[in-house]
Amino acid sequence: MSASAAVQSVPTGEFDAVALGRVATDSLEKLLAEATSLVKAKVTDGGRISSALLEKEQRATHGLAWLATYVFSVRELVHYADRLTEMGKFGDTEKLIVQIGLGEYIAQILGGIPMSQGEIVRLPDLYVSGATIAALAVEPAIAALVENGNTAASRAALADIIRDAHLAGTIGEAGLDETTEAMRTEMHRFVEAEVAPHAHEWHLKNDYIPLEIISQLSEMGVFGLTIPEEFGGLGLPKEAMCVVTEELSRGYIGVGSLGTRSEIAAELILAGGTDEQKGHFLPKIASGEILPTAVFTEPNTGSDLASLRTRAVKEGDVYKVNGNKTWITHPVRADIMTLLVRTNPAEPGYKGLSILLAEKPRGSDENPFPAEGMTGGEIEVLGYRGMKEYEIGFDGFTVPAKNLLGGEEGQGFKQLMTTFESARIQTAARAVGVAQAAMEVGLKYAEERIQFGKSLINFPRVADKIVMMAVETMIARQITYFAARAKDEGRRTDLEAGMSKLLGARVAWAAADNALQIHGGNGFALEYPVSRILCDARILNIFEGAAEIQAQVIARRLLDGGN
Repeated sequence: MSASAAVQSVPTGEFDAVALGRVATDSLEKLLAEATSLVKAKVTDGGRISSALLEKEQRATHGLAWLATYVFSVRELVHYADRLTEMGKFGDTEKLIVQIGLGEYIAQILGGIPMSQGEIVRLPDLYVSGATIAALAVEPAIAALVENGNTAASRAALADIIRDAHLAGTIGEAGLDETTEAMRTEMHRFVEAEVAPHAHEWHLKNDYIPLEIISQLSEMGVFGLTIPEEFGGLGLPKEAMCVVTEELSRGYIGVGSLGTRSEIAAELILAGGTDEQKGHFLPKIASGEILPTAVFTEPNTGSDLASLRTRAVKEGDVYKVNGNKTWITHPVRADIMTLLVRTNPAEPGYKGLSILLAEKPRGSDENPFPAEGMTGGEIEVLGYRGMKEYEIGFDGFTVPAKNLLGGEEGQGFKQLMTTFESARIQTAARAVGVAQAAMEVGLKYAEERIQFGKSLINFPRVADKIVMMAVETMIARQITYFAARAKDEGRRTDLEAGMSKLLGARVAWAAADNALQIHGGNGFALEYPVSRILCDARILNIFEGAAEIQAQVIARRLLDGGN
């Protein structure tokens, strides 16, 4: 159907955003292809992508990543509407979410996409011509969505639904099957009973998440969600992992992140471990008998893992480890470390890296590392508490040689790469949970707080904030679910996983910031949970690939033709 036909097919008095969105998506995909070609011409030297030119053109390359993320989001909003229509669940709430989301994201594509609060990337930054932009803006489907999508009337209509129903939890159907939706309900009840009432106290006291909570998570199978049944796990798809992670993170990001440790460790062992390592470690991880932690980052490397220096020297049947690590999450109570080390100093960059499955005794605040050759100190942080961050020093720390992941040196970086997709999908799910929490506390406060004789929710700019939180959270949720399903199908998903994480982190921060704004001065008081949610949201743009690194990775894939 042509764009003009799509517009003309809309019945009088109705606005078929989905039909228009389907046509607009085709035009946006063409725009993305053109922008990719234009940017590629700027970063190519001698027929190859030049690292120096990529860096010089960072605004263009990173902007390309954001444009691709927005086109992905628009496409998935249309697919979301199609799925709900097939399920008979595409009601007024969902129609408004799709309409507002399509209108807003397409308007931002045309006018400027916020990469961060102070960085707006526009199509001319990607070397797209003014003539191309002008022609795109007047295409009937695109013009109709920009003009009639995210309007004051549509936002007010969605705000009325939210206010009149006193909606709690997810606004709009998520598009899950009955089994996964039942799992969400179970996790939601657990969070409401055992996590949400205590999360803020844990945060303010910088307390560990109680071991009783960890035991309950173990009983519910959280640590073995995606581990195959043959190794004691539930063998569930990544989409189920996203739903569980989202709900737990809604209550407290620390609780939602406990499963991340197990997910990363299990995926490393499943993909790269020996049969003996799989048989020994996976059932214990699945049951929660052992808690893993990832020990990758070093003080002067950050995302530059090729510069990693922690050394492991083989002496007989053991490795002796020496070096320093930092920003290690939950290491004190962990029983096993997936420890990235350099086993061959003669091999430069990534080639000399290996992973050790390093077992250790659990510690305590009084004696955090009761293991010979291992010391450390806590890094005090604004948010993301409950597990605690540490810097760790290794001085002759011993690991049995049989615990070399896969039994072969030099495979560490390759093995680590196999986990990036799942880790970023799960981080995107954590971001969705935090965004959801922000929306809920903002809505609750807006309904309860009376100013000038009425609840804050009755003021349009407050209602608009709530509405856009609900819309963007659903967009982030849907692209995250898409990435998870693609991963389950065995497809390469580093682009989709990266985009989900990139957008989800920004959405979580925007939601938390707006929720605090709704609270006014009270939002700045430590006693209000929104202050914690703001701190927790901020880390999402940094770990598992900072937003800038994430955009760089996405852009490189796009410019390499998806290879």
